[in-house]
Amino acid sequence: MKQLKLFVLVLILFFPKKNNAQDNGAAVAGAVGALVGVGAGIAAVEQMKERAELTATEWLLANNPEMTSFSLKTLDFDGKKLKDMSSTSVITFKIQEFVPMDNPILDGKKQVLLGFTSYGWINEYGIDFSKIKWFLVDQQEWTKMMVAYVGAASGKEDRSTVQATLEKGKIVNKGVKVKSKMTIPFYKLSGDMYVVKDYSDEMKFIYNERSLGIFLKETNDLVQIKRGSLIDIHEFFFED
Repeated sequence: MKQLKLFVLVLILFFPKKNNAQDNGAAVAGAVGALVGVGAGIAAVEQMKERAELTATEWLLANNPEMTSFSLKTLDFDGKKLKDMSSTSVITFKIQEFVPMDNPILDGKKQVLLGFTSYGWINEYGIDFSKIKWFLVDQQEWTKMMVAYVGAASGKEDRSTVQATLEKGKIVNKGVKVKSKMTIPFYKLSGDMYVVKDYSDEMKFIYNERSLGIFLKETNDLVQIKRGSLIDIHEFFFED
């Protein structure tokens, strides 16, 4: 649908109402060139997505040999523009195990693979996968992470209450909702204000109004997970 809208927009831009055949001919040439450029950009993103999926699968096979049947799908590449790829801080993959059979059902253990990128992970030669640090997170670990994040974002210190709210609710832009009620509202901060929560030996969580920031202690990198990705991951783990 987005590509169709873009196509229509290009036609509108390059085919104004003119009677001059020469002008229209030039417009046609310009439109073709623009569409070729759009197609090349889409193809480049799809190629990067495929390479990232392959590398994520290879990492999973090398580091988790006990997993013998699973589905792996990208979450974070959807809707990306080529010019935005270099600013991506985390690429995410949804993983779910299943029992091999004809037309299997994805009903096994769910996990999310987080790939934290460093500066320069995409360059003129493509993706440099040596600049990605991988973390495999199951539902239990994700819940612990979100309890810590929500605590930083809201000031709520009762971990059991926060966890119970997360398990029956959903994370939205302004807090945690249970059904339609905002049960745990987040702090209202400006874009240059941050709240820090020390989570583990590997990472700290950084909250501001725009995203969840994760500071990786080993590399001293501060990366961000967009709020939309947080919502998608949480729904993946806790959907009915």
